[in-house]
Amino acid sequence: MRPFAGTLPFDAAYRLVLDAARATDRVERIAVELVDGRVLATAILADQDVPAFDRAAMDGYAVIASDTAPASPDAPVALRHIGRVFTGETSDAFVVSGTCIEVATGAPLPPGADAVVMVEHTTRDITHVFVSKPPAPRQHVGPRGGDIREGESLLEAGAVFNPARIGAVTAIGQTHVEVFARPRVAIMCTGDEVVSPGQPLQPGQVYNVNRYTLEALVRRHGGEPVIIPTTGDSLEALDRSLAVARTCDIIVTSGGSSVGEHDLVIDMLRTHGEVIFHGIAIKPGKPTVFGRIGDTILLGLSGYPTSCLSNAHVLLVPLLRLTARLPEWTPRTVTVPLARRITSAPGRLQFYTVRLEGGHAVPAFKASGDITSMAHADGYVVIPSDVETVEAGAMVTVTFYD
Repeated sequence: MRPFAGTLPFDAAYRLVLDAARATDRVERIAVELVDGRVLATAILADQDVPAFDRAAMDGYAVIASDTAPASPDAPVALRHIGRVFTGETSDAFVVSGTCIEVATGAPLPPGADAVVMVEHTTRDITHVFVSKPPAPRQHVGPRGGDIREGESLLEAGAVFNPARIGAVTAIGQTHVEVFARPRVAIMCTGDEVVSPGQPLQPGQVYNVNRYTLEALVRRHGGEPVIIPTTGDSLEALDRSLAVARTCDIIVTSGGSSVGEHDLVIDMLRTHGEVIFHGIAIKPGKPTVFGRIGDTILLGLSGYPTSCLSNAHVLLVPLLRLTARLPEWTPRTVTVPLARRITSAPGRLQFYTVRLEGGHAVPAFKASGDITSMAHADGYVVIPSDVETVEAGAMVTVTFYD
């Protein structure tokens, strides 16, 4: 055993992690159907007006507004019907005084017209339309360039694509855009006892939970997971895995980060790079190591599933999102009464898992090695390091695992 020389307060560790982040500068050009959630690398200027023509904003009749000015329900104005235009069509007819053309919503405004009267404000016979309520000039007309003007800045670099922004890009006919590449995150699970799901378990073995929880979290927050085969508890095995992992932006290890004889991640890091800290005064997740190997950041997490995933939420997520140029993550919170009394280890900040039931926070934490401590939880409450007991009925703020 090699006891921790000391543990870092969480706030200090958190700041060191964020200070080490370097936003990715790699750029790739991809199809618009793939850009949801991606970060735009190059500003987009509109190269055309949208719409490219004046268009009807209502179903009705294209008219000259001044023709209809005297109209009222008691004295409707009669206009000769000279044609109709549907979406995707144009009109060869020209609206002149005393005439109108039927138009569908979205259809180009026929030449000569300057307004659209809603169909609800008309009646008609075979040859004429009778207008009972006059439109104002340009009323119910969507102007050319009313949505997007040629030459305007459509999206600035750094914008995160969502369905609406994808729509704006496709509205000007673009099929591909330049986005920042997703940070590549090596997921490197260690331990002679760890085997992949689907294989039979031998005595003393466990399934590799962390590979899958970390992979899902990395994908959710803008990273590209790179799965390293499960690594045995030897420096030789770690070095072989590191040769692949160090080509990534971030390495996340699970297991081997504590102080036992087989906890060799710290030795690997000291040999090949720089240790920034080892050990945080938190529960779960005390045996956390953080450092750098060349240009690659390494975050070493506990092998216990709840400890690993809990620390990934509070440390890996902000680190990854900074690297990916995504906005800071602000999960939902709610303040509710605590259902049962809970205790916490003195001197350590605790992320205590809870689930919401009947408007109360019900303790869900079992142990750092029990994944159901999180699987059966909706979120966590933070218990400060100087608090050992939180009584039932106390108001607590629950941060959701969104």
